[in-house]
Amino acid sequence: MALICPDCNSNALNISQSFELPPDSYNDEITLQVVECAQCGFHALAVYEESRHGALDSESWRHEGYRVSEEDFQSVVNAIQQCPYPADCDCECSTHQTLGQTDTIGWDGLRKSGIKIQDVFNIQVAALGCQNDD
Repeated sequence: MALICPDCNSNALNISQSFELPPDSYNDEITLQVVECAQCGFHALAVYEESRHGALDSESWRHEGYRVSEEDFQSVVNAIQQCPYPADCDCECSTHQTLGQTDTIGWDGLRKSGIKIQDVFNIQVAALGCQNDD
């Protein structure tokens, strides 16, 4: 899946690491991601949240990116690398406990672990073009 880089607008933003978090009161799926652009070197954190609450066969999702300082970025990357099971939301390692923190509203693991979000941006999927050979 090609994602659009918010800095250079290329279709070169890639998810380089994924970290599954436990569900919260609103979301059935929460994935913390490290995103990096192969074109310009931009990097940030992203969160994909999906809820299947509500009407049958309905789901809603949100995919946002977070610009953070280089120090905070490296801190999260290093923490994810310390986890033995990053794809297991039920892992009980210290990284899952720290980044999986919630508050009364829902998941709040970045803020509660001291990560300061500088800017929020929407993750945009690049349109896939069709090639017509007529």
